[in-house]
Amino acid sequence: MSQFRGGSSLATRIRFAVPKGSLERDTFSLLEKAWYKIYGASRTYRPVLSDEEVQVKLLRPQEIPIAVSEGSYDVGITGQDWIKETAVDIEILLNLRYGAVKLILAVPEWTNANSAGEYFEELWSSDRPVRVSTEYLNLGAGYVRSLASYRRRFGKKEPLVITPWWTRGDNPAARIYLSFGATEAKPPEEADAILDVVETGTTLQANKLKALDTVLKSTAVFLANKDSLENPDKREKIYDILTLLKGVVEAEAKLHIFVNVKKENLDELLSLLPALKRPTVSPLSDPNWFSINTVVEKSEFFKLLPILRRLAQGLVVHEPQQILPLEQIGREENNGASAQD
Repeated sequence: MSQFRGGSSLATRIRFAVPKGSLERDTFSLLEKAWYKIYGASRTYRPVLSDEEVQVKLLRPQEIPIAVSEGSYDVGITGQDWIKETAVDIEILLNLRYGAVKLILAVPEWTNANSAGEYFEELWSSDRPVRVSTEYLNLGAGYVRSLASYRRRFGKKEPLVITPWWTRGDNPAARIYLSFGATEAKPPEEADAILDVVETGTTLQANKLKALDTVLKSTAVFLANKDSLENPDKREKIYDILTLLKGVVEAEAKLHIFVNVKKENLDELLSLLPALKRPTVSPLSDPNWFSINTVVEKSEFFKLLPILRRLAQGLVVHEPQQILPLEQIGREENNGASAQD
């Protein structure tokens, strides 16, 4: 019997890093929908879950990829942007589909340039260095280096990355400065451009900036330490957590419907009815009527409604809280397939 199933032990508990800040509220909502009760979330960095085999701590999202990669935590939730910025070796198990943001390059709105390359070239042609302010030093340097106008002028030179503690790179004509927040307020005095995340673009407009390019799109993801996945006890518990979280994500795109149909219309309705699996068909007390119980995609419901109006009666629609994909997770024949769907 595993240590998990035989009783909890601090040595074998799953250490779960949960994001503090912009992803925090939606993350706790996700956990609650997955049937976890959370105690002390508003008072401590170490809230307690109703599952004693899971030990939680709140960290900044940018800390979580490294902490999970190094094994300080077995699993975590953070944005894809921070995983790409830190370039760590972890396993992404599930796209959680919330916290959607875009990492964009933005410049003062008065510029006439229509692309980052054009804007940077104007500055370089005036013998001015390009100054980019960002929290994403690695993504920022990589983005500037990838521009055709940069490569034409500077070849393989590395942009100069500048923090209060260290500097790297050999090209002072392209300078990437570490921002400590309020990045959108940096231009034009401290920066010529920013690389920052946006949701709606309202903050850009308020600071008289415009986006010239989208560097990447990001959502929250559930990630795991690869060594933890190799540990049999930890792997099984991680898959339990994954199943619960994936059940919530799946349910948000589905509707659970119940409908009654006459026997004479049953075959036609079944042939037209999309379903997660084969629908459940049950006879009613009247032998001429049947009840259909099934799950459909929300996106299909409006197409389905005219069919139901024509062929069925007594439609009841529920939004499920969870649809657990038991056949998709942790079984050897699937090799963890669909984990990132």
